[in-house]
Amino acid sequence: MLDFVLFIILSVLESSALFYLGFKLFKIDLYSKEIIFAGIIMAFFSYVLRYDYQLAELDVLVQYTLIICFLWLLFRIHIFYAFIMTAIAYQSYLLIQSLLYLIIDFTGIYGLNYPTISTGIYILQILTATTTIIIANYVGKRRKGFDFIPDKPDEKITIGKREKIMFILTIPSIIFAMLMLFFAEHLFRFFFIIPLIYALLLFGYLYQSDKKNRGDDFEQFGS
Repeated sequence: MLDFVLFIILSVLESSALFYLGFKLFKIDLYSKEIIFAGIIMAFFSYVLRYDYQLAELDVLVQYTLIICFLWLLFRIHIFYAFIMTAIAYQSYLLIQSLLYLIIDFTGIYGLNYPTISTGIYILQILTATTTIIIANYVGKRRKGFDFIPDKPDEKITIGKREKIMFILTIPSIIFAMLMLFFAEHLFRFFFIIPLIYALLLFGYLYQSDKKNRGDDFEQFGS
């Protein structure tokens, strides 16, 4: 029972941190109740898939899909941009988590179990969520994010070259999110490749987002 409660609480914390980061990156208003609601649903799906069916890889895909659906249907983000927003927020979160995983595994903390609770896993979740919230808060205060995502799901959008590139990048981002579990379990000596891949994908997203943002600003300035 304790494992279940901790799993749900920490899963909600993680998903909330991920949504928080995504909203701050794209300068979108926060909806705390909706974020918690989405986090609870995601947590229950995750628990069933991981503990009842031992389908961790499928859980990653389901969580990714749920984030897109919540951004689109609950937070009213245009479906096209919901894909892009999910990919950027998810890759950012996994980059932070994979780096912290390497650190705490090196220190031996990740393997701790006290007495039957997977202490290391919970420490990783707390550290990742906390770090993500701190970074998101910094981005929000410094106004470092992007503002090219429309705030209405039915608004007509023009899909340009940069949007297409960012959308294409969502495909490998899903694949590598699932590969993270495989490397952690079977190819840990090569796990350092995972954060490098996340960093490259995230750089691609942020570079194209920055160019898109600057392009929009120039167009508005010249109009």
